[in-house]
Amino acid sequence: MARERQNGEDYVGPIRRLLIGLMILCLFGIFLIWRIDSPRVERFRAAVVDSIVPNLDWAMAPVTGLANLVTDFQSYQRIYEQNQDLRRELQQMRAWREAALQLEQENAKLLDLNNVRLDPNLTYITGVVMADSGSPFRQSVLLNVGARDGILDGWPAMDGIGLVGRISGVGENTSRTILLTDTSSRIPVIIQPSGQRAILVGDNTIYPPIEFLENPDVVRPGDRVVSSGDGGLFPADLLVGQVALGNDRRLRVRLAADYERLEFLRVLRSRQSEQLNDPGSLIAPAISPVLPVAEDVTAATGAADG
Repeated sequence: MARERQNGEDYVGPIRRLLIGLMILCLFGIFLIWRIDSPRVERFRAAVVDSIVPNLDWAMAPVTGLANLVTDFQSYQRIYEQNQDLRRELQQMRAWREAALQLEQENAKLLDLNNVRLDPNLTYITGVVMADSGSPFRQSVLLNVGARDGILDGWPAMDGIGLVGRISGVGENTSRTILLTDTSSRIPVIIQPSGQRAILVGDNTIYPPIEFLENPDVVRPGDRVVSSGDGGLFPADLLVGQVALGNDRRLRVRLAADYERLEFLRVLRSRQSEQLNDPGSLIAPAISPVLPVAEDVTAATGAADG
């Protein structure tokens, strides 16, 4: 049995060497044929390529797919990197845009405070907001102008764009402004272009409601809301905001003033209304006594009898 295994090994070795030699000769022959620049060899080479290459499409499909997959992955990686760069640039642009909007709003406020044209009979004092005492029950701001600047209770305050509130409490060097959003605020307004008069009532929200409206059907969201001047509390035609429809289906006002960035306030020197100490004099003038007229009539009658 050991002899048979040895005889098998004796045959395998020479056959293996023979096959390797034949393979080397074939490869060397193919190499020589591929390198010969003879027309006959060229025709033979073209015939071999035409007969073999089309039949190898199925074998080349995995290789082609793998190459395409590698190319697509590289392309996806480049796209991902570009996307990350664009996200970073977009974030920077958003920050720049926010800074530009803040500067634009502050510039607009300062320009309005310096160049706004008001009623010739009105003048104003510009103050800086020192503190904000906003709370669930009271919303007001503190200004650095007071009695020494001639500030009086009830004067309106604006931020250069729209009405903010009214002065309520004056000290020597400071004064307090009750905002339109405060629950104690009640402002008579007029809605344009319908001309409807109403009362703007503060309810501690950024969109105070409109009450006592005569005809709500003629009022539309987006209508302009200005002060009416009724009662002599505020001058007329001060911009308050625009009508908006709240989530509760009530008509509210989107205030024109920027309550999130109250930095400067313009306090208007409002004309004080005339004080009435004797309201009865408005009804009718005093009537002279009737008695002298009766005496004159009696004297005239006696003279006629004589």
